[in-house]
Amino acid sequence: MTAETFKNEMLVFKNKLYRLGLRMLSDADDAADAVQEAYLKLWNMRDQIHTYKSPEALAMTITKNHCLDQLKAAHNKARMMGSSFAEIADDRHTAKSELFDTTNLVKQLIDQLPLQQRLVMHLRDIEQYEFEEIAELTGQNLNAIRANLSRARKQVREQLIQHNNYEYKTH
Repeated sequence: MTAETFKNEMLVFKNKLYRLGLRMLSDADDAADAVQEAYLKLWNMRDQIHTYKSPEALAMTITKNHCLDQLKAAHNKARMMGSSFAEIADDRHTAKSELFDTTNLVKQLIDQLPLQQRLVMHLRDIEQYEFEEIAELTGQNLNAIRANLSRARKQVREQLIQHNNYEYKTH
């Protein structure tokens, strides 16, 4: 595969990769690094890309795996420093949450979901992937994907209702 062909065929979904990285890592710079790493791996395997059913799914999987590696590394680093990863994530979310509108509140609630629920919800509701494509990307079966998506949506809905009721009662 030539550089021009790679650019034309592979760079078309860079924004999807970035949004996935941003959703998983909650940091723009880390998400950009994840996309860069994914494209570096794709470039190094450019001659084998044609053997894959979906180059886009391959790129999403590489990005997802890199993000998981980054999250594990951050968790281990936080544990070694004596604080938990959850505390670091909560601090990041608390600092950003003061001026959120409803859309940003929903994004925050999605970010608090367990990783598998967050990933499935992102792929289905934001990236508009079909269930079969999500199964291919995540390695989960269709029932697990549907269950994770249902639980994620229910949790976000309940927390949003609770937040709105609290705001209504305090005014």
